[in-house]
Amino acid sequence: MSDETPVLFDATREGVGVITLNRPELHNAFNPDVIGRLNELLEELRGQEHIRVVLLKGAGKSFSAGADLKWMRSAGDWTHDDNEKDANGMAEMLSRIRNLPQPTIALVHGPAIAGGMGLVAACDIVVATKKAMFGLSEVHLGLTPATISPYVIEAVGPRMARALMITGERFDASYGEKMGLVHYTVDDQDELAAMEEYLVSLVLKGAPGAIHAAKQLVEDVKFREIDKHMQHLTSKRIADRRSSEEGKEGLDAFLNKRKPSWQE
Repeated sequence: MSDETPVLFDATREGVGVITLNRPELHNAFNPDVIGRLNELLEELRGQEHIRVVLLKGAGKSFSAGADLKWMRSAGDWTHDDNEKDANGMAEMLSRIRNLPQPTIALVHGPAIAGGMGLVAACDIVVATKKAMFGLSEVHLGLTPATISPYVIEAVGPRMARALMITGERFDASYGEKMGLVHYTVDDQDELAAMEEYLVSLVLKGAPGAIHAAKQLVEDVKFREIDKHMQHLTSKRIADRRSSEEGKEGLDAFLNKRKPSWQE
């Protein structure tokens, strides 16, 4: 069953979409089928406004152990151009996760290695159990974590990323939280489920358009000089939200002590 359906999708609650990597016997390793299906799902989700938040999980004992070794072995016989084209599928998939309008939450309960760690880094929020394990093992195979590098570097910073990429060190969720890869570390699967419910409830309190705008705001403001141009950009953004239908609805709901429409 898992080979026939390498990635599952379900909208199990109102406004919540769940993507599950479903190759448990292979530790949810990536191959072209997994990457292709993820690309399809993520592109579809962009246009599904009724999906308010997207959860990412792994079936079985692992979140994802990275690339399928059979796939990687065959790639060694391909031409450079074929390898570049193949790798672009992974790069597109990570970009689609990173740029989804909806918030993405990775729920990690086991190993998230190499490409699996890249998938985690591309998500907005990461929750991991204490037994979760992370690492960038590519150099041990004579490779580099190239396609996932932008997301890892953004998550942990260039100096830490360099150390992790050079050593291939494996580390737990607590250390991942210290470096910024993980936002919340929990004891076990029960606490993981509880944190999932908590975060989903918080997201559903927010206006969908405002959440998307907040994600974009971070992209447009980060690492830029705080100058007159920045003042103009941020002033325009808050003016846009104040004059939006969501902004008007939210303020009216607050003043009249009622729930806004997106919370009903």
